Amino acid sequence: MTIIGIAGGTGSGKTTVVRKIMEDLAEGQVALIPQDSYYNRKPEDVPFEIFRQSNFDHPDAFDWELLGRHIRTLREGRAIEQPVYSMLTCDREASTIRVEPADVIIIEGIMALYKKELRDMMDLKIFVDADSDERLIRVIERDVVERGRTARIVIDRYLHTLKPMHQEFIEPTKAYADLIIPQGGENKCAIRLMRRYIRQLLTEKQE
Repeated sequence: MTIIGIAGGTGSGKTTVVRKIMEDLAEGQVALIPQDSYYNRKPEDVPFEIFRQSNFDHPDAFDWELLGRHIRTLREGRAIEQPVYSMLTCDREASTIRVEPADVIIIEGIMALYKKELRDMMDLKIFVDADSDERLIRVIERDVVERGRTARIVIDRYLHTLKPMHQEFIEPTKAYADLIIPQGGENKCAIRLMRRYIRQLLTEKQE
């Protein structure tokens, strides 16, 4: 089993990079573990309107214990029940997604490289880099269309939360990356190198 961590700021192009990796692998050969699925549950005694104002770009927003346990379980060859998190309700849904062990496990999220425990389980650590202006534009496009927010709300959140959290917690994890991909999924040269390296890792593990 090959475990790959893919980190990068919000709007950096991580999803595109993940898609291009999965396109290069056979069906059933890869399992995706989105870090967004592992946000903490909303406390029952906290009203939704209050909880939705929480800082979801801080390390404390994630259930690291559950994420680590699930990766260890997959590495041991056993399936997991991955949480389903709703960004609209800011809470986990009752349903889960069954994820079976696969040749390649991808952990994708803004802080995928933040915890040493997770990094130590990874065979390849990738940081997807992008200009801050480009990331802001992508965040505006996504949040306005998918989450019903106004551009003004998104920009204020970026300036007061996303940008400082990125500088404090996400950008420093670039130092742990084996491969940095500038321009996200648009960097065709880096994508080719990444695919070649993953195939090499898989070949070595099968020998």
